[in-house]
Amino acid sequence: MGAKSYKKSLPIIIFSIVFSVITLVVFYQLLSVDKVLPVYSPSDVNPKLVDPSMKHIQKNHTIADFSLVNQNGETITNKNYEGKIYVADFFFASCTTICIPMANNMSELQAYYKQDDEVMFLSHSVTPVMDSVPVLKAYADAKGIIYGKWNVTTGAKKHIYELARKSYFAVLDEGDGGENDFIHTEQFVLVDKERRIRGYYDGTEKENMIKIIADIALLKEEYSRE
Repeated sequence: MGAKSYKKSLPIIIFSIVFSVITLVVFYQLLSVDKVLPVYSPSDVNPKLVDPSMKHIQKNHTIADFSLVNQNGETITNKNYEGKIYVADFFFASCTTICIPMANNMSELQAYYKQDDEVMFLSHSVTPVMDSVPVLKAYADAKGIIYGKWNVTTGAKKHIYELARKSYFAVLDEGDGGENDFIHTEQFVLVDKERRIRGYYDGTEKENMIKIIADIALLKEEYSRE
């Protein structure tokens, strides 16, 4: 390599080394046993995402009880997720925009945790009238959704929209869950075994899946220390 070529390459080499060191440090910090994920309550979230009736709550927020119907026509409640870490999102089967990368990323997470009974997934349809059980079944089959691991669900629209706005704080607090109401969000929400929110992620971004995996590792370490 000539002197000129070396001089041109040197900044690139230095950048690569620095970037690698930063990446290792960040990864180490994410997996450090001393690091604990935040516990989100309404006061910790963008106020625009929080229903006015919830804004005064500063701690001890948990996901409300729910009752939904999955791709196999089975009733799914919070009892099915008792003692589980899970990732939740909101979608609709005919979506051709953000739901496509979201589903692909959730599928990759499902594959990563395929043998891990401690981790599950829960998707809520935001067009529950359109997303009947047969529609969800076809969707689940097309996406390779594993029975008992990932539930894609339908149910009463008001119930689902209330969960989105008052439990998960995943969408803007505008609308009443009525016929003309519609929500659309790329948020993945990480929920712990006590039904507490522990993280928010852009479900369309691949790098956020790495962050979810690292955060779930932190949660597992947290439980192992109890």
